[in-house]
Amino acid sequence: MAEYDYDLFVIGAGSGGTRASRVAAAHGARVAVAEEYRVGGTCVIRGCVPKKLLVYGAHFAEDLKDARRFGWQVPSECEFSWKTLRDNVLSEVDRLNGAYTNTLESHKVEIIQQRAVVTGPHSVRLADGTEKTADKILIAVGAHPAVPSCPGHEHGITSNEAFHLDAIPSRVLIAGAGYIANEFAGVFHQFGAHVTLINRSKDILRGYDLTIRDRLLQISMMKGIEFRFDATFEGIEKQADGSLLVSMSNHAPIEVDLVMFATGRLPNTHGLGLESAGVELDEHGAIKVDEDNRSTCDSIYAVGDVTNRVQLTPVAIREGQAFADTIFGNKPTRVDYNCIPAAVFSHPPMAGVGMTEAQAKQKLGSVRVYTSDFRPMKNVLAGRDERALYKMVCDGDTDRVVGLHMIGPDVPEIIQAAAVAVKAGLTKAQFDATVALHPTMAEELVLMR
Repeated sequence: MAEYDYDLFVIGAGSGGTRASRVAAAHGARVAVAEEYRVGGTCVIRGCVPKKLLVYGAHFAEDLKDARRFGWQVPSECEFSWKTLRDNVLSEVDRLNGAYTNTLESHKVEIIQQRAVVTGPHSVRLADGTEKTADKILIAVGAHPAVPSCPGHEHGITSNEAFHLDAIPSRVLIAGAGYIANEFAGVFHQFGAHVTLINRSKDILRGYDLTIRDRLLQISMMKGIEFRFDATFEGIEKQADGSLLVSMSNHAPIEVDLVMFATGRLPNTHGLGLESAGVELDEHGAIKVDEDNRSTCDSIYAVGDVTNRVQLTPVAIREGQAFADTIFGNKPTRVDYNCIPAAVFSHPPMAGVGMTEAQAKQKLGSVRVYTSDFRPMKNVLAGRDERALYKMVCDGDTDRVVGLHMIGPDVPEIIQAAAVAVKAGLTKAQFDATVALHPTMAEELVLMR
């Protein structure tokens, strides 16, 4: 066998690349990982972790108001410091960056803080011009926010920059209707901004169950978030006072203080040199891989968002683990993509696992649907009209629960445990046979009739 500098060279130290590097090294491989930004990747540095911390902060806006109904003498005007929250969140990001770095170093993984590009099936070139060789190369470079090419697009920001704002703007326009758009819409709204969300179609959160996303739309509009549908960006003009005038199709122009693009994410394959090794990309620029994460070049693999399979951190971690165990641990492993739970940390949050009602009807034909539409106990005493909605989708022939979809307080926490039951193929009768835990919101899962 040819002698290489490393057994494995990983490009990208995000969730997938870090897991693959650590596990491969634990199996005895000589591993290096190149990262041009910060160890930890999108999720830890500028994604789900800091986003969830902002969501926690935003929830206090309603919690403090509700607290008065529970006897707490909360001042009518509570002062909020965005800079305090922002800086504390960024400090936690710094801590996690250090923790991820220490994990790699403790497993004897060499960290190279430079951009690396592929120059052949077994070689990469670093930003300083150094060439490195490896028996196997793993691409785990993730994805980046897509930005429309309309005139004035440079005046907008993406979720990357949202964590570093100097202040919360008074008027925010968010382009897009996926989970990032709806999550930041809730955050900015709770922090006092007037939020307008525009989307080129009539749908929000495509892929989630229609009944649940319709409920989120209703609640969001009741809270004061504005939606403009069938709206395509035509231009952003910066005005003399610093505000932005946004033009769009089918609607009047709108003046705002901040435009945030949340219009999807694209794989980071541009300029990566993959063509030099015969690595094929799909029409979206994602690396084509087989069930073992192998690209069209036998020595080059890819995991995570760069493959555009399922853009979720836990999926990237599982792919990285499966790759390392298969290639270096003599434990052939493949990721099962069936029944992956997902959540939207909106206000209130949504969560789901398995097939939506529409998917089940198309695939199974005979379907039974059960729902529970209720006002959580906390909302009742708080005088809040907001209602939760749980939905169970069952195979009409076998009684098997094939989907659970929910909106309401804490549903992401509930769906994780419930996802085990759906993954295991339990039936509606088995849910019904389980005694309710009262008083909880989760008990509604075993009380649907």
